[in-house]
Amino acid sequence: MIMKHLAIAAALVFLSGATAGEVLAQQPPPAPAAQTPPPSGAPAGSMSAPGQNATPGQAAPETPAATAPAAPAPGKPAVNAAPAENPYGMGAFWEKSDWVLKTVLAILTVMSVGTWYIFFTKFWDQSRVLNQGRIVDRRFWSSANLNEGIDKLPKNSLFRSVAESGVRAASGQGTGLVNLNDWISMSLNRQLEEANGRMQGGVAFLASVGSTAPFVGLFGTVWGILNALIAIGVAGQASIDKVAGPVGQALIATALGLAVAVPAVLCYNYLVRRNKVINEKLRGFASDLQTYLITNKK
Repeated sequence: MIMKHLAIAAALVFLSGATAGEVLAQQPPPAPAAQTPPPSGAPAGSMSAPGQNATPGQAAPETPAATAPAAPAPGKPAVNAAPAENPYGMGAFWEKSDWVLKTVLAILTVMSVGTWYIFFTKFWDQSRVLNQGRIVDRRFWSSANLNEGIDKLPKNSLFRSVAESGVRAASGQGTGLVNLNDWISMSLNRQLEEANGRMQGGVAFLASVGSTAPFVGLFGTVWGILNALIAIGVAGQASIDKVAGPVGQALIATALGLAVAVPAVLCYNYLVRRNKVINEKLRGFASDLQTYLITNKK
């Protein structure tokens, strides 16, 4: 009975050993370790296994790895790169354009400077006259007599000029040919026309600039396109680098013409509207003064 149990145990051990052998036989053999070749100046026999010549308790020195310079990331712009100069800006327009386009630019510059100078000077004059009109309402008609009211007005006031003209006409000068009412009316109207002429001075320049500046810029446009066609004919091909400069100059001339004309038209309309307001105030003052003078004479 004991022999039977020993035989069964021996058979199980045999089968287990056979199965483990088959599993080990199916696994691939381990790859051999890579060996570092010896230095060129050292003999082949001096190769030793790692750790044989190392002092106990001291780690083997590590060989520093060679470091390569890091390459810049693709697509990242350089930090200190200088900004590229615009070859089609105003500086290039002045440097590369011929004398015709430079003349166009000079004319438009004079027009623009004249427009803004006239606008600010006339705006100041109109504001001064409007303030004088408010002084008339507060001081002139509240005076005891006509001479006192004239003295309260500023010496450079248009309203004072109209009042003095009416007083001179009412003093009886020139009444031998026309009646007093007509003579006063003629004197006041003459003074109003003179004041209106003073207020209209310089406004016609704005109208001229607004109507002619686009055509001056258009002339520069035509001349720039002509230069582009000449460049194409000389090069024999319509490449973009041959026509970009002249066409850019033509477009700049067009833009400058519009930039000068549009403010001139707007300033002209604004000043004309204010002149109408001032003219109405002067005419109303002259009408009231004429009525006052005729009534007192009667």
